[in-house]
Amino acid sequence: MDLSRLINILPELNVAFFQTLYMVGIALLIAVVIGLPLGILLYVTDRGLFLENKVVKSFAGVVTNLIRSIPFIILLVFLLPFTNYILGTTIGPTAAAVPLSVAAIPFFARIVESSAREIDKGVIEAAVSVGASPWMIIKDIILPEAKPGIISGLTITTISLIGYSAMAGTIGGGGIGDLAIRYGYYRYDDMVMYTTVIVLIVLVQVIQYTGDFIAKAVNKR
Repeated sequence: MDLSRLINILPELNVAFFQTLYMVGIALLIAVVIGLPLGILLYVTDRGLFLENKVVKSFAGVVTNLIRSIPFIILLVFLLPFTNYILGTTIGPTAAAVPLSVAAIPFFARIVESSAREIDKGVIEAAVSVGASPWMIIKDIILPEAKPGIISGLTITTISLIGYSAMAGTIGGGGIGDLAIRYGYYRYDDMVMYTTVIVLIVLVQVIQYTGDFIAKAVNKR
């Protein structure tokens, strides 16, 4: 291993690392802000639930499945005009955060819906029978009971976004993927390629461990 070469690429690796955290952080925030309510909506409008609505359930489900069915690399290219329209550019981590966010929202929403389905419906029925409002049921029953699953889902979403962000590097999105492509692949620099792979492995392991720890800590079952 050429340590001098490793030292030389550290400044660029540092920039790429924080670019990855930046774009993933934006996408994750948007996924929580939009995907969490969407996931709850998909659950509470299902058959037999207190806000059952076939039309809303079908529409939200179709839109969610439609976006999820598109491979990210295709979604990335498809959203280039939209990204350029709202940001004026398609290059850089901020631009890459747009398709990352679009991909993350339905992904996280389905995880939230799946977590909510694990709740005993008897608890919800009991709350409805005593006159609890829909908001109270969501706030005091669904979200607390589904919290471990939601946190685990957030961990999975974060790791998936890191992988997606590497793809975004192929079209100038910045981050570790961009560094690996520009230096590791195009310039046949094995040192850069190995280093970026190791950094991504360590990052994913830290996130997975942290997410599992928090999920277990909040699990009161």
